[in-house]
Amino acid sequence: MNAKQAVASLAALAHEYRLGVYRMLVEAGPGGLNAGTIAARLKLPPSSLTFHLQNLHRAGLITQERRSRELIYAADFAEM
Repeated sequence: MNAKQAVASLAALAHEYRLGVYRMLVEAGPGGLNAGTIAARLKLPPSSLTFHLQNLHRAGLITQERRSRELIYAADFAEM
């Protein structure tokens, strides 16, 4: 990981909700969690959660996969 990527990753984690989402996804393992489960556990409205998930995704810290009608988010363990 180069310095620019490290700064982007750390900046993405420098928020209470994003850090909480990331920790939850690390604990969930490679199978990840759907957005509804994450929102319910953190008690966040879906629009706010989407903003935070996209920030983590742009920083390369999490992956996003569509399974049927759900979006599944997981920690990118290789990047971690």
